[in-house]
Amino acid sequence: MLNFDGLKIDTRVFVAPMAGVTDYPYRQILREYGAEVLFTEMVSSQGLLQGNRRTKDLIEINREKPGIIGVQLFGDDPSIMAEAAALVAENHQPDMLDINMGCPARKVVSTGAGAALMQDPKRAGRITRAVVAAVELPVTVKIRLGWDSSELTAARVVEQTLEAGAAAVTVHGRTSDQFYSGQADWQAIAEIASSTSAPIIGNGDIFSAEDAQKMLETTGCQAVMLARGIQGNPWLVKASSSLIDEGRKIPEPTIEERITQALDHLQRAINYYGQERAVPLMRKHLSWYTKGLPHAARVRDWINKLIEPARIQDLLLHYRQSLSEDRELHFQHFQDFQQ
Repeated sequence: MLNFDGLKIDTRVFVAPMAGVTDYPYRQILREYGAEVLFTEMVSSQGLLQGNRRTKDLIEINREKPGIIGVQLFGDDPSIMAEAAALVAENHQPDMLDINMGCPARKVVSTGAGAALMQDPKRAGRITRAVVAAVELPVTVKIRLGWDSSELTAARVVEQTLEAGAAAVTVHGRTSDQFYSGQADWQAIAEIASSTSAPIIGNGDIFSAEDAQKMLETTGCQAVMLARGIQGNPWLVKASSSLIDEGRKIPEPTIEERITQALDHLQRAINYYGQERAVPLMRKHLSWYTKGLPHAARVRDWINKLIEPARIQDLLLHYRQSLSEDRELHFQHFQDFQQ
């Protein structure tokens, strides 16, 4: 069992905060597939204090199902981060807060936030100390190995943030300038994990339950954080937990199960966002659900042309039926779905 400043955590499998992915509808799906520890999408501290409605929507929390939920904040100013953290703690009551020091997106690092903080370990420590002092919640930090290969500052950032009161640190085994290219450096994660008794969570290139188990075994980290591996694949949460905790492998989802879950996800997004917002938001999710299936590229092209949710649902139903009956898709039928 992990202990984050008094917060007891039974699982060793966490789900990462991912912008545009771990939104409210998908968090509910992930919870149903066994995710015990979830995070919101990253939230701008400045946007929160300015009362931005869209920013507030990012951190809606549902307590209908048991589990731990954290809110991830980003920003470069210790006082603003502290004020935003206090606001979130009071109004939303998450189980913990996470500070984003790993996002490589230009719009984030250009403000001095996200992975830009890897260039300034002392500022990273000051931000952590300010947030820790502002709330009575465990505060964790998510980092990268550094800004680039010439600035591998992860060890210093870990030292500064832990001294400032962070309860745990998640380490993504890439530098900021790598974005998601190349291979995550698990050896670097191992070196950080061996340098401290504090909980270190390994992140990067976990696409199967076997990857999750291997990450734990080879790095010595206390937990793993799933990220891109759960895109269109909520089954990975349960598969990883089952293998790690019970040594039990569970079957891969069938084609029918994948498309059925895609349809369910689409309907939840429509219910939550409304049709106009849901369709463009769901296109990438539907692409992930169908990735690798027969004719997936052509189906994706059709989905990207459609506007009305009912037509996308009809298309997916036709696709599922064709695959389940193991017969060739008749793409002239898809002309009926064209706008």
